[in-house]
Amino acid sequence: MEKDSFREQYPMKIFDCTTYYSEDLMLEVRFNILNEHVHKFIIVESKYSHSGKKKELNFNIDNFKKFKDKIVYLVIENEPENILDVSDPKSSIYIKRMNSLKRIEQSYDYMLNGIKDASDEDLIILNDNDEIPNLNSKQFHASKKKIIIFEQLFCYYKFNLLYDLVPWYGSRACKKKYLKSFSWLKNLKNKKYPFWRIDTLLSNYKEISVDIIKDGGWHFTNVMSPEKLFNKLNNFGHHNEFELSNISINDLKEQIENKMVNYNHLADKTDQNKYKFNYKLKNLDNELLPEFLRLNKTLYKDWFN
Repeated sequence: MEKDSFREQYPMKIFDCTTYYSEDLMLEVRFNILNEHVHKFIIVESKYSHSGKKKELNFNIDNFKKFKDKIVYLVIENEPENILDVSDPKSSIYIKRMNSLKRIEQSYDYMLNGIKDASDEDLIILNDNDEIPNLNSKQFHASKKKIIIFEQLFCYYKFNLLYDLVPWYGSRACKKKYLKSFSWLKNLKNKKYPFWRIDTLLSNYKEISVDIIKDGGWHFTNVMSPEKLFNKLNNFGHHNEFELSNISINDLKEQIENKMVNYNHLADKTDQNKYKFNYKLKNLDNELLPEFLRLNKTLYKDWFN
């Protein structure tokens, strides 16, 4: 596709918004894949992990000099005001999870500070760091809907290992004039509702004008060393579940080497054995990957199966 054709189809500017912890590999891949389409990359980092631990800031814009003029880096200095006390060792899993959700919501909504210069007609994309939308999708270009949800290939440990049990509804987008909040956009149901569904008028998270992009990109999850993955799992939103699993770094190393997913994404929310799942990943045809990764397979050889 010629570069100009995208601008003719989508004359608005695109603001790509994402959270960050320490995932420089994913940022490097993201910037290179999306650069020709994106006006600004909004990067939000907090001084606290989702588990509430104080952390050093990890983002260094000098690591991404090629994209420096497009990056807007935002730092969250403090915890959310309504955080619950977990100083008691007996604090419930529910309280820990609620606090994680509040920190996640804070990181999403803090992105509003990065799009102040966007016009009402500009397109705002919300992602987690490892979710990369396919902005070359013909369905995306043709969409006339208010809300766009990208259905993404679920890649695990390596760029070309596929977790094929569930589709991943990751990146979401809408024009700024339709954006109620980033946490609202993140929590929208990944479903198109017919106009006669009265419950859409009563729910804040059900929308009629939704387009689900079938070739919507890639969710490159846990593409990191066992050591970094162990640190991530102890500090991300579901850290309370991982803490109960007693999984070690060596366990993670073995699971990566054997291409096994240990977490059951289909399990009920109340299931306490989510980390006792073992599912063999499939090999993904490299032709289904972004062109940037296909052309730079040698550069990223450690992250290909």
